[in-house]
Amino acid sequence: FGQPRIPVVSNLTGQLVEAYTPEYWVRHVREVVRFADGIETLHGLGVTTFVEVGPGGVLSALAQGCADDIVTVPVLRADRPERQAVVTALAELHVHGASVDWSSFFAGARKTDLPTYAFQHERYWVDAPETAAAAPAVDPVDAEFWETVEREDLRSLAETLDIGAGDAFSDVLPRLSSWRRQRKEQSTVDGWRYGVTWKAIPDPSPEDPARNGIWLVPVSVAQLGDDWVAACLRALTERGLAPLPVPVEPATGREDLTAQLARAAGDETVAGVLSLLAVDGEAAPQAAAMPVGVTLSVLLVQALGDAGVGAPLWCATRNAVGVNSADEAADPYQSLVWGLGRVAALEHSRRWGGLVDLPGTVDDRVAGRLVAVLGQSAEDQVAIRDHGVFARRLSRLPAARSDRSWSPRGTVLITGGTGALGGHVARWLAGAGAEHLVLTSRRGADAPGATALKDELEELGARVTLTVCDVADREAVAALLAEHPVNAVVHTAGTAEAGMLAETSLGDFAATVAAKAVGAAHLHELLGDQELDAFVLFSSISGVWGGGGQAAYSAANAFLDGLAQHRRARGLTATAIAWGPWGEGGMVADAGDEERLRQRGLTVLRPDRAVSALHGALSGGDGTVTVADVDWERFVVPFTVGRPSALLSDLPEVRDALAEEPAEQTAEPSALKAKLSTLSEGEQQRLLVDTVCAHAAAVLGHSGSAAVEPDLAFRDLGFDSLTAVELRNLLTADTGLTLPATLVFDHPTPEAIARHLWSELTGETGPEEVSVFSELDRLESVISTAASAEETVRSGVRRRLQELLSLVNSAGEQGAESADAQQQLQDATIDDIFDLIDQDLEIS
Repeated sequence: FGQPRIPVVSNLTGQLVEAYTPEYWVRHVREVVRFADGIETLHGLGVTTFVEVGPGGVLSALAQGCADDIVTVPVLRADRPERQAVVTALAELHVHGASVDWSSFFAGARKTDLPTYAFQHERYWVDAPETAAAAPAVDPVDAEFWETVEREDLRSLAETLDIGAGDAFSDVLPRLSSWRRQRKEQSTVDGWRYGVTWKAIPDPSPEDPARNGIWLVPVSVAQLGDDWVAACLRALTERGLAPLPVPVEPATGREDLTAQLARAAGDETVAGVLSLLAVDGEAAPQAAAMPVGVTLSVLLVQALGDAGVGAPLWCATRNAVGVNSADEAADPYQSLVWGLGRVAALEHSRRWGGLVDLPGTVDDRVAGRLVAVLGQSAEDQVAIRDHGVFARRLSRLPAARSDRSWSPRGTVLITGGTGALGGHVARWLAGAGAEHLVLTSRRGADAPGATALKDELEELGARVTLTVCDVADREAVAALLAEHPVNAVVHTAGTAEAGMLAETSLGDFAATVAAKAVGAAHLHELLGDQELDAFVLFSSISGVWGGGGQAAYSAANAFLDGLAQHRRARGLTATAIAWGPWGEGGMVADAGDEERLRQRGLTVLRPDRAVSALHGALSGGDGTVTVADVDWERFVVPFTVGRPSALLSDLPEVRDALAEEPAEQTAEPSALKAKLSTLSEGEQQRLLVDTVCAHAAAVLGHSGSAAVEPDLAFRDLGFDSLTAVELRNLLTADTGLTLPATLVFDHPTPEAIARHLWSELTGETGPEEVSVFSELDRLESVISTAASAEETVRSGVRRRLQELLSLVNSAGEQGAESADAQQQLQDATIDDIFDLIDQDLEIS
């Protein structure tokens, strides 16, 4: 403690530290981190060079937004070998004027003159010697072990490694090796844990109260006389909005609803749509497996698009979510609408408002908050209560820790037990001591590999029953439970049929929901209040944050999460795990799928590690947990291309990847702009392409711009979020423009960025073919966010795209054909464009 020897600026106060005391460190742990204030203080003291000593470049990217005219140098980079990263950082410090003791770096080095001839675009510098390697990062598992050794804690060490008094070192060494492997595996799995929380936020201040126009309020005919519906309508009316109820019959179809909405809108300006359909929980005539509120909500999203109503759609629910342990989620069936809405936000981002859950009684305070929420755009998943407003957030969960290790006993039912996921779970349960495993599927013993799986499980010591049971059939489930009383249930059954929401029929939607959601509901209802060791629901990340082309699957999985919360609120056991993609036979069919997912930021889970996460969740008593290996820097930018995600905004990695842009520069017109003014249009564009390629090569570490192809996508060149920020900074310095951090994602090739810069610097737009290329760039960026687009290509698409290509190829013919080709490009769906690029233009 006491005065530090080296001046230190504290992230606790943002000022110089005068002295370290025990109270200081207590405050440092508990209080707000003032990183930006610290950077500003250092900058005010004359510090212009910042070196980040850490495992990535996160702080370097953040610091650039805190002060102007500073140099930030990360010592280590996640995508580069440590030696290369350290030497690069040292060189960057040197060229920015920092004093480097080269005699210490290069043992025996001496100065020499450079050659007098012109460089031949080849590297001249010798490689750094081996002795210049940076010290390896400290592994937390190793650190924990050596801390135990340094404490000379013999008892703890003996218990950890199961060392007896008579054991020789040759006995201890294999145990130590095994323990270390297990701990490293567990540390990896612990890093995959996330949870959904509800964050209290101030009452919103409407950005646009949207009073200039009517608000369409679709409501089920059966709910027209409901007090809650009347209170919602009154809330809008008393606060200056103009609600127009749209009564919808339960058996209405898409075309009829489209016509009804068009008639309701008439010639009026529609300011917004507030759907109260979700609260109708009666069985739907069109799909008995779902409530009326869900089927009508699906049709509403489709019909609004068909009717050309572009106003934002808000879907309201009643007591569908629990914001804390005391706030019971009374109706898990409305969670289906929340899952549907998360996909609608991705697929129809421009005409989506959000999801809002209201209490059973809408009093004056709740009414005021509702109207305020409808008039803002920052939050799109909100719960309103009489004691405040809460926004949905995803956050990291701590490692699962428990004094007990969950183990199976008696009979365990595994739905979908002969499938890939069910098989992995069954092997674990059999090896952990389960006495009897009941594996259900629609084909029972005739399912591929079922007999071999049974033999394998019996060799592990379990008795195995293979049985045919469609869990969507309530009578079949009842008969199964009567024949096989169970101690635990693991519900893995389900299908993942993909399809864009606008093109999904109610029948297809209901079929996907039935296997997962309806099956889980039957198990919940038939088991009643029976005490179980575990009631495990295999959910998916698509239910947590949505997934393009997965509306029905997302809805079904959101129901599973809601059902788990409902059961636990009633004092019943339940664990819902929203999984990322499993490898080795899960929803990932082949290595090509794995690579596509990895490029989008999702790494498939090894089954043994996923099972370890399952065991941890059961041992720790988790209710709902998300388990996924996500590279957030790679995932979040394309995920938020069409719409920001407040849900993910509290994750540090997401904040870093979407760091705010630097303050607008007011510099003099750039030298590049002055040079452009002396060139012809063609020369201008060539210069800009060369400039972008040269800077791209520099941030990637290439020796020259020839290594960067102008028409190759940045993601294929190896760009990540940090290198994207670095390229943006170089181009900002060259052009004097204010460029966004997402520049390489908005304009995905060097040529695309060059065209954007040309337009910004000259204030002109290019010829017609440039605008078409810009549209293709935009569409390619959108395609990268549609994880399942390749699965949804339908018959007839190739014919349409061949016609489109024919029009594009005949661009020399003037008139209506050229205009029609461009219009078809703009109107094409993700499915259309994916097939066009993948098959006709041969871009993978």
